[in-house]
Amino acid sequence: MVPVPLTGIVWRPALSRLPACLLLLIATVIWGVTFLAQKWVGAGDDAIGSLAFTGGRFLLGGLVVAPLAWRESRAAAHPLSARHLAGFVLCGIMLLLGGWTQQMGVRGTTIGNAGFLTGLYIALVPVLSWGLFRQRPHPGGWPVIATCLAGAWLLTGADLHRLSEGDCWILLCSVFWAIHMSLVGLLAPASGRPLTLACMQFLVTGVAGSLAAQVVEAPRAGAYLGAWIELLWAGCLSVGIAFTLQVIAQRHLHPATAAIIMSGESVFAALTGALFLNERMTILQLAGAILIFSSILAVEGVPALCARGKIRGQPAGGRNRG
Repeated sequence: MVPVPLTGIVWRPALSRLPACLLLLIATVIWGVTFLAQKWVGAGDDAIGSLAFTGGRFLLGGLVVAPLAWRESRAAAHPLSARHLAGFVLCGIMLLLGGWTQQMGVRGTTIGNAGFLTGLYIALVPVLSWGLFRQRPHPGGWPVIATCLAGAWLLTGADLHRLSEGDCWILLCSVFWAIHMSLVGLLAPASGRPLTLACMQFLVTGVAGSLAAQVVEAPRAGAYLGAWIELLWAGCLSVGIAFTLQVIAQRHLHPATAAIIMSGESVFAALTGALFLNERMTILQLAGAILIFSSILAVEGVPALCARGKIRGQPAGGRNRG
């Protein structure tokens, strides 16, 4: 599960740091372990299809987040414009494409590879934001992107011919995630309704994915019943509850701290694969994973730390705590 950037939520350091960090760490662990649920649900001849599973999990997650969105909507001063609503729907479509391709990929690769290759979207976001919205990336972003690509190459065993079909699906997923995150980063602050955006995109993904599954996969009711544990974990826990924990924690943590904690999702995914599926990485793959993880930390943490330094350099009273 890709965390939603809560750019419209004000940082309010009222809750003590440790409980907020623990809440966000719990959410990150849930996201990492969700790769195991995605792997298990794809096993067997009677397994639920990727579209059906993706639609079902996001539909459940959207229903969990709906009370937060309703509360936010009641407090809003102005209704959403048609342009913002259309943008929310587009975010949902991109989320569906990302979730579907990720689910296809997890079935054909290791959880460790899926976790770290999915993380490539973080390095792609600045490039796509530049190409789509003319938002110039930080100059230090280009070396980070190169490092990410080198890490992905090592993760395949330094041989692109050994790139599995599942790895290819995950790489495609990271592109869709990057487009999605670029759109959310633009729409959340512009609309001022990040929770409504999150809920609506989850529901769009859930409904569109479920309808597409009826056409493409024609799932039986038994397929959903057979995957009810994985659906509850990946839907209610990963999309719904973990997102709610993210909302609560990020209101009380500095963005740099939150970014560093959430970057651990790929690490927890790899640990889950090692513990439950006995997955092991070669030295080259481990080096690639370290490169990708370091790049994620650089992309997410360094800009926020730089901004924090600028804020600290302001005279007293210059920081707006909301």
